[in-house]
Amino acid sequence: MGDWLRLTVGILGNAASMLLYTAPILTFARVIKKRSTEEFSCVPYVLALTNCYFYTWYGLPIVSCGWENVTIVTINGLGIVLELSFIVIYFWFATVTRKKKVAILTTAVTVIFVICATTSAVVFHEHHHRKILIGSIGLVASVAMYCSPLVVVKQVLQTKSVEFMPFYLSLFSFITSLLWLAYGLLSHDFILASPNLVGCPFGILQLALYIKYRKRVVMEEPQKWDVEKVEEIIKDQLQVVVKDNSDAKM
Repeated sequence: MGDWLRLTVGILGNAASMLLYTAPILTFARVIKKRSTEEFSCVPYVLALTNCYFYTWYGLPIVSCGWENVTIVTINGLGIVLELSFIVIYFWFATVTRKKKVAILTTAVTVIFVICATTSAVVFHEHHHRKILIGSIGLVASVAMYCSPLVVVKQVLQTKSVEFMPFYLSLFSFITSLLWLAYGLLSHDFILASPNLVGCPFGILQLALYIKYRKRVVMEEPQKWDVEKVEEIIKDQLQVVVKDNSDAKM
């Protein structure tokens, strides 16, 4: 009964994680449409990629005992593909400064993962020690991923708007944390359960902010070309009025 319950929660956790990893599709549809990353941050996607890197490796037989954590491998493997796709799109439409930032961050976390994965496979010869090393780093990566929305939360509090804090990302982040917390407890795996103790409260915080500020939007500042265009229209209209007056007098 316990194994079936654990498997069921793991499958539900997979489904919730898939919704979490695919939630940014709406955000990046907007980015592609506007051909700009606007005020969206790349940090949550880079940290999500880091989390997927380490938990995919954690679930593979080289670290875990056999395929005991196959559900973790499948969803985080998919997560790597999705997060890399989002990062590439972000890089394509970002400003030069943001391109440099996302490139440096993505390269850094990838290099760190390769070093840690190689160390766990070569230096340690027991699954237990490998799990402790990769699981501990994965724990830090998960906590960082769940804390990454703090960057957006700060912006929400300053602007009183949730325009750049995607609702579905916050919702699925909370649901995913809740399910993987249950999975970790049922598996008696502290490494899987502990980061979700942080993820759940942060998910609740984001949802609370969304409910409070959902009806407010950030007013966009007029662009220079907009102002110039308005001035040209006004000048044209004035010239027409002057010309009409002159014709009327004649």
